[in-house]
Amino acid sequence: MSSSNNSNQPVVPSAREALNKFKMEAANEVGVNLKQGYNGDLTSREAGSVGGQMVKKMIPTRSMSFEREDRTAMGHQVTVTYRWQVQV
Repeated sequence: MSSSNNSNQPVVPSAREALNKFKMEAANEVGVNLKQGYNGDLTSREAGSVGGQMVKKMIPTRSMSFEREDRTAMGHQVTVTYRWQVQV
């Protein structure tokens, strides 16, 4: 693979600032302290939690809840919730 085929480069170069802001917000939400510039000292868990939070915010999750009779206790109701992610 050649160095000119770097997948870390945004398709729209002017979007870099917005992507960095988005990454900093995601890191803040999961409690990871990112610095401006190099963050190679992060653990895999920390880096993964930031990336996971970014994906979570980019892909909306839909949910639907309804009540039905409890199958284990006669006459009782339980709330059932289905969640799914919308594939774009």
